[in-house]
Amino acid sequence: MAIGDSFTEGLDDLGVDGEYRGFADRLAQHLAIQCPGFRYANLAVRGRRMNQICGEQLDQALTMSPDLVTVHAGGNDVLRPNTNLDRLAAMLDEGVRELRDAGIRVVILSGHDTGWIPVLRAYRGRIAVFSMHLRAIAERHACDIVDMWAMAALNDARAWSVDRLHFNAAGHTIVAARTAEVLGQPMGGPELWKHPWTTPALTPPPAVRRRKTLRWTYEHLVPWIGRRALGRSSGDGRQPKRPELTVLNPGVEPATGSAPATHASTVENVDNTTPSWNGQWASPTQHCDRRMPQPDRG
Repeated sequence: MAIGDSFTEGLDDLGVDGEYRGFADRLAQHLAIQCPGFRYANLAVRGRRMNQICGEQLDQALTMSPDLVTVHAGGNDVLRPNTNLDRLAAMLDEGVRELRDAGIRVVILSGHDTGWIPVLRAYRGRIAVFSMHLRAIAERHACDIVDMWAMAALNDARAWSVDRLHFNAAGHTIVAARTAEVLGQPMGGPELWKHPWTTPALTPPPAVRRRKTLRWTYEHLVPWIGRRALGRSSGDGRQPKRPELTVLNPGVEPATGSAPATHASTVENVDNTTPSWNGQWASPTQHCDRRMPQPDRG
C-alpha cells in the first residue's frame, strides 16, 4: 500500500489514459510482474497533511493488513513556516510505530534538496531538518528509507514538471528505480537512478532563468499561497485513486531474466515524454516464491 500526498498520488506523471501514475504505481507494476496475484492500493491524495496521512490513511492501511507500506508525508506541512517540525516528526514516529507493531514492512521516503530551485531554496533548511527526523525514525523502527536528498539526479530540471513542486515521468521513474533497489528487487542497474541521462543538463542564460522564475511565480506559486491563505487544498473533495487492495495484473506470469523489458535503460525514453521544464505503495498480500528480503539490521 502507498500512503501520502500528491507525490505518491503521482502528480505530474500523466499516463496515456489521462490518469496520474507516479513512482508508487510504477514500482507496483514492476513488483507485480515478478509476483502473480500481487495486490496494490494507493490511498494518497494531493494536498494531504500529516494528520490526515497518519490519521485516516494509516487507519485504512492497518485495517487491510498489507505486507508493505510506503510513506511519504510532511511536505505540505513543512512548507508552512509556522509548523513545528519536532511535533510533526513525533506524529509520524507514532504512525510508523503502529505499522511496525502490526508486522508491516515500511519504506519511508525523505525530502529532496530544493537548494537549486529559485524561491523554494528558502525552505531548504526546514526540509533538511525534517529529513534528518525521517532518518532517525527509520533507524528507530528498523525501516527502509529512500533518501531523495542524496539523489543527485533529482537536482536536474529534467526530472521536474513545470510547477517545480512535482516530479514528471522521468523523476518518478528515478524514484521508483531507487525504491525498487532498496527493496532488493531492482529494475536494472543503479544507473537508472544515479546517472539517468546520457547528456549534461542545459543551463539557460540568467535572463531566461529570471523570466521563467517570474512566470512560475505568477502561474504556480501565487495560486498555491492563495489556497493556503484561504485554508483550501487542491485535494479538497478528492478520493484515493486506488482505495482497495486489488490484484494489479490478473493472469500475469512471472518474469524471466534480470529485468522487465518494459523499463528503459535511461529515463529519457520513459513513455516517450520530454521533461516539462528545462526551457504509497505496494503490498504483496498473496505470498509468492520471490518474497522481498527483509533489511539486515544486525
